[in-house]
Parts: sequence; C-alpha cells; structure tokens
Amino acid sequence: MRIVSDISWLLSEHRYEVVRQIHEGGMGIVYEARQLGSRGFVKRVAIKVVRERYAQNAEFIENFVGEAKLVADLIHTNIVQTYHLGDSRGSYFIAMELIRGVNLEQFLQQLVKQQQTLPRELAVFVVSRVVRGLAYAHSKMDPDGNPLGIVHRDVNPKNIMIALEGDVKLTDFGVAKARGFLTDKEGEEVAGKPEYMSPEQADFQITDKRSDIFSAGVVLLQLLSGQNIFKGPTPEDSRQRVLACQLPELAPLCPDLPVKLEEIIRRTLARDPAARYQTADEFLYELEYFIYHKGYGPTNETLGKFIRELFKVEIAAQKADRHGKSGETMKLAGATTSRLPRTDEAPGRAGGTRVTPKKATKPGLFQQLKAKLK
Repeated sequence: MRIVSDISWLLSEHRYEVVRQIHEGGMGIVYEARQLGSRGFVKRVAIKVVRERYAQNAEFIENFVGEAKLVADLIHTNIVQTYHLGDSRGSYFIAMELIRGVNLEQFLQQLVKQQQTLPRELAVFVVSRVVRGLAYAHSKMDPDGNPLGIVHRDVNPKNIMIALEGDVKLTDFGVAKARGFLTDKEGEEVAGKPEYMSPEQADFQITDKRSDIFSAGVVLLQLLSGQNIFKGPTPEDSRQRVLACQLPELAPLCPDLPVKLEEIIRRTLARDPAARYQTADEFLYELEYFIYHKGYGPTNETLGKFIRELFKVEIAAQKADRHGKSGETMKLAGATTSRLPRTDEAPGRAGGTRVTPKKATKPGLFQQLKAKLK
C-alpha cells in the first residue's frame, strides 16, 4: 500500500505515520495510520482529527476530550477501543482501534443491493453483541466503585461496526451521558438519531439505561423486517412518530416470526420504560436463550463468513487497490475501510441547539493533513 509522505508532527510528537484518509464528516476526518515503536514495531490504528472550526469551540472540545477519557476505560470486545488522546498545534485527535469491516447501515444497504435477506438467527446475534457492550457500559463504575451512569443515547446502525471476521462493536459515545465526563444538557436538548430514540428521549426527558434498550430493539426490528417503522421524511417527523406511533402487528412486517421473539420485541419497544427489560443483562439473556437454547447457534465465525460472502466483490477490489492505485476508499471504522458509499453525516444532537463555532485564523492540523494527502 502506498504510504503518504511523512507528516512531521505525527513522527516527532506522537510517532504516527498517516497512510490514507478513510472518512470525512462534518465535524472531523478519520485517517488510517501506523503507530511506530522501537525495533520496527508497527500497529495500524484509526486517527480521528477535529475540524479546525470545531477546534475553536470550547464546549465541543470538552465533550470530545470527555468521550476519549470515558471510552479509554471501556475495555470490552463489543466496544471499539480508544488508545490515545492527543493534541497538536491547537487541534485534538483520538487514536482508535482500526476495524476492517463496515457499519450496520452499510451492511443493510448491501443486503438490498445483493437482494439477500439476513437470517433471523444472525439478526438476533448481531443485536445480542451490541447489548453485551451496552450491559458492560451500563454497569461501569469509577475507581471508587461509584456507578458512572453511562447511557449511550445514540444506538443506531451507523454506530454499530461489523468486522470482516464477524466481531460486532458499538462505537461513538459522542452524545453519551456519564457522570463527570461529558457536558449534559438533557431536558434542554435532545441528542441522538430521532428514528432510533426512545419515547422519553424524544420527549426531552431524563433518560437512563432503559432508553438504550429501546434503541437496540428498534435496530433488532429493522434487521428482521428490513425497515425502521419510526423513520419519517424529516428528523422531526421521525421524532413525532416515536412519540405517537403505536407498535403495529408484526406478522406483516416479519412473516413467520416466532412467538417468543415477538414477545421480546414488544417488551423491548414498550413505550413505558417500566414495562421494558430493566437491564441490558436481562435483555441479553432473552436474546441468547432464543438463539442458543437448542444447543447451537451463530458465532462470530458464522457472521464473518456471511459478511465476507456478502461483500466479496468489494473485498476483492480493495485487495487490488493495495497492489495498484489507491482508488476509492471504503468506510470502515472505529474507523472503516470498505468500498461503499461514503456517509458524510456526522453524529450530532438532533433537535438541540448548536453553538456556532469560530473560524480558525490560521491553518492548523486539520488543513495541514488535508494538504499532505492531496
């Protein structure tokens, strides 16, 4: 693979060498990079760099730093890992786990493109791995043993990664709430993607871990039916549907849906939080019992084989690029690397107020990296 020319700040200050740009969003840009160590040590990572205009926004930077500090201590196989928070010339960056794969939204798009259906057991398996990550995050405590009260608040297909090996990982805690880490304006602003919000989240109420359970339930129903029943033509329409729409009969959406799985979905999507599963552990038990109670069910390897077959054309093209011209990149991530349509929408606070950031007065890290990669 062609290596981008040396970028002095990376080697002299942090010992990273940028390889290529992976993804550009509204608030930042993600690169694949090599972390260099002694005696030829090399580790591939993803580097997320804040855009110049957001680097001047104190509240944004505080939350960016807070997210990095929070996720750095979330060590779990179903959560994208964060390795390093750094700053250079007034700009901040996060070094993260680099995942070869796609996000769940791209996975669903490829199913449609290939006219394939996701097997029911694999759909339940994917969500069960997400819920495993949530169960861990929800129960996380500080060094003194006090609960952090983590609520992700943005569980949706874009924030669920599937590696080509079949690992499922939750990412992007940028709008999460956790005691002592991120600025929280809950009750004044609504954070997250509207069509995946819980009713209480969409209604500007204070949320707890049961809100994430509802969002995971929306993802589960979407994987089984191929659609999000709450999605409207605009974000506000979606929010209103979450607030007002009653869960329809599931038989037309999911033919031959087992009674037990329908019970799980209906409980997960109960409008009253008290009627839902009260913990992610409880939800996880029900999902795993459904797919494993007969003694055998899907594994990471099963999912990995399925996704490699689903994306075999794109994977072959990516390998060809490594031996020739770089071509169009795939969005893969903690970062991603697949040859799929790029999504430029950055995670934000839907329906909430935004602070207008000041523009940088001189070129900073973000622009220098962009210039080097052209």
